[in-house]
Amino acid sequence: MLPNPVPEIQRTNLGNVVLLLKSLKTENLLDFDFMDPPPQENILNSMYQLWVLGALNNIGSLTELGWKMVEFPLDPPLAKMLLMGEQLECLNEVLTIFLCFQFHLYSSGQRTGKQRVMLQGRNFFVPESDHLTLLNVYEQWKSNQYRGDWCNDDFLLVKGLRKAREVRSQLLDILKTLKIPFTTCRHDWDVVRKAICSAYFHNAARLKGVGEYVNCRNGMPCHLHPRSALYGLGYTPDYVVYHELILTTKEYMQCASPVEPRWLAELGLMFFSVKESDTSMLEHKKKQQEEKSAMEEE
Repeated sequence: MLPNPVPEIQRTNLGNVVLLLKSLKTENLLDFDFMDPPPQENILNSMYQLWVLGALNNIGSLTELGWKMVEFPLDPPLAKMLLMGEQLECLNEVLTIFLCFQFHLYSSGQRTGKQRVMLQGRNFFVPESDHLTLLNVYEQWKSNQYRGDWCNDDFLLVKGLRKAREVRSQLLDILKTLKIPFTTCRHDWDVVRKAICSAYFHNAARLKGVGEYVNCRNGMPCHLHPRSALYGLGYTPDYVVYHELILTTKEYMQCASPVEPRWLAELGLMFFSVKESDTSMLEHKKKQQEEKSAMEEE
């Protein structure tokens, strides 16, 4: 072990620190007088991530979105997802989803009673998404009057759900202070998945084989976890986004949701673009020729 622990600011993501300093009108972060200066590479990486999310502009100043993100005590991607939920009018669903994957919802009973849990857990699974599965768990807990005994029967961790509910009420107060309207999409899951994509498009993966994906940016292999709602569906989405990778026997994606490729091109312009295939181009030209011939006949 090291004689002294490495200061936290030198080993953690600096996204929130950069946002705070920028909101205090700090121009040059590399020359800022930190008590324990973090590596300059960490500062630059954090600034790059904020630029990718749209919180910083090309000259390193806060954008309108960035000023709103400062108000939330959240990691920048989560704050971006919450604000995108406002734009897409699915704030209620997005707020619940990201809180649920911040806290552990499944008890250790899943390890000892795996078969039983798999059967009972199917009541919660939403095949479209792990994120929507978490939303379904919370909504079912809510419909059961937030009872602890109901959680124990279904191998859910009541402490995690109660913590999510507590933090949810705190964030609702912040939303009221900022006068952000509280909206719901009811059951239009496409807009919810698009809001998730807006924050995690940098963690996009495309299908390579059965249950195997590769990261669209760096080619790193990713796999669906056996406990994922997408695992064993009978069909596999071509593109997914995930919260993070966890390494056990393989690189498993934690909290994965299918996305449309056009969403990646729309929300992650700096990484993705849509290219017409030769077939689609030929069809487009054929359609143009048919329209031209129809106009000449008229």
